[in-house]
Amino acid sequence: MDSAEQAIGEKRVRSVLIDPLLRRGLAKPGSLTKAQFDDMLGDLCARLAYMSEANLAALEEQAAQRPTGKDKDRFPIANNILSWAADIQPPSDSASPLIRAVFASSVGRDALAGDWAPELLVHLRTNRMWPAAFSITKIQERADGAVQRVADIEARRGRGAFINDGDLRFAARRAAAVVRCEEIAAMGKLEAAE
Repeated sequence: MDSAEQAIGEKRVRSVLIDPLLRRGLAKPGSLTKAQFDDMLGDLCARLAYMSEANLAALEEQAAQRPTGKDKDRFPIANNILSWAADIQPPSDSASPLIRAVFASSVGRDALAGDWAPELLVHLRTNRMWPAAFSITKIQERADGAVQRVADIEARRGRGAFINDGDLRFAARRAAAVVRCEEIAAMGKLEAAE
């Protein structure tokens, strides 16, 4: 998303999510100062700029039904709104700072070199946490079967043997996932260099 798209997306978040919630009378959470509340709203606009208008409207409806505070008249905290947003319309991989950072790190480089990057991407999409050593071991174990299957498909292709459509689609999807992981790593490296 370039800066113009980001600005348009932020305005959309403000008009479809933030302003309607404020018009409903939801006030700043008691634990935040006015400046902190304004910062939270600005951060929400930036983080949710990727969402479509329809999905933002759905998020507004959901957030309006889950006010906080003793009198249930307080704006939900950003962490809750972001969690609900991820359920409604998950951010693309390239929109996730965590995923970009992991793929730009030594973990991402190892995953690309070791042919377990697609499984790392699936893990990050599901868990949204930096992978610990134990997780990495499990990710690599899950990748072993996929790598072996692709190697088998390629060996059969090399012999001119029949390859069913399911295997062809699997190999194509995995190859596309590797390319996507390489693109995410490149985005993360560019950001780290800035």
